[in-house]
Amino acid sequence: MAHSRLQLTDETVTGQVDLHCHSTASDGILSPEALVSRAKSAGVTLLALTDHDTVAGFAEAQVAAEKEGVTLLPGIELTACWGRRVVHIVGLNIDPASAAIEDAIEERDRLRHARAMEIAARMEKRGFAGALEGARQHAGDGVIGRPHFARWLVEAGHLPDEAKAFKRYLGAGKIGDVTVAWPDMADTVASIHAAGGAAVLAHPLKYGLTRIRLQSLLSEFQDVGGDAVEVVCGQQNPVQTREILALLERVGEARDPGGQLLASLGSDFHQPDQPWRALGCVRLPAGVEPVWNLWQTGATQDQ
Repeated sequence: MAHSRLQLTDETVTGQVDLHCHSTASDGILSPEALVSRAKSAGVTLLALTDHDTVAGFAEAQVAAEKEGVTLLPGIELTACWGRRVVHIVGLNIDPASAAIEDAIEERDRLRHARAMEIAARMEKRGFAGALEGARQHAGDGVIGRPHFARWLVEAGHLPDEAKAFKRYLGAGKIGDVTVAWPDMADTVASIHAAGGAAVLAHPLKYGLTRIRLQSLLSEFQDVGGDAVEVVCGQQNPVQTREILALLERVGEARDPGGQLLASLGSDFHQPDQPWRALGCVRLPAGVEPVWNLWQTGATQDQ
């Protein structure tokens, strides 16, 4: 696989690096332009826009990045399945116009639309009339997701905040938790590679796995060609970071030298009022090899 979409310079990683964030093209609340501007204000020099299952915001973000002096990696966060569990795979430094990415997006658009229709139908049965149209208004031109239903529930006065919306109606096991047969992890990694990008397992600690299961996920992710893991995602307890690194080392011990998964990081920014997900709030621990070394030589490894 060739990682050659964008070559980085030493100056690119002298400031903060943030390789996971969302705009209004998916479920963030800032436009791509506003997001880039906020990243610049936070000292971010290398940014990846990784909207869920879409690259619709990249062109606008690129214009803003050139104006702000921020290096922008084209990215995406693809929804996938590992067995029966939903996982998210970030594609970094992809060709956003590649046929592989277009096909991956088209398939997920179809699945997301079907899911949105089912969520709306279930909510209508619970007495929430107009759920689909309300969520669509919040999604705008972006893909409809559960956060858009949550925002509509709050706006319509049904609930006081989005957290309550997820707790009562949209979270795991609730009426809005609609099962979707997302593409499997191997196919998702292959799509990212076909687009020239690096495949990164997003926020491994958010899947609620035991250590043994998490190690299995990391091992299988590497087996199917995964390139890196988000060892830090948002503000994270250092103990958790050490646990992820220990699991990565354990997985890597079974492979040839140099076969260990690389390290990535990101805020998973969605909106400004979540300080634990603030743009540029994350740093890699010392001694790990960062994913951006795929595109840049001489990078410091203690970001």
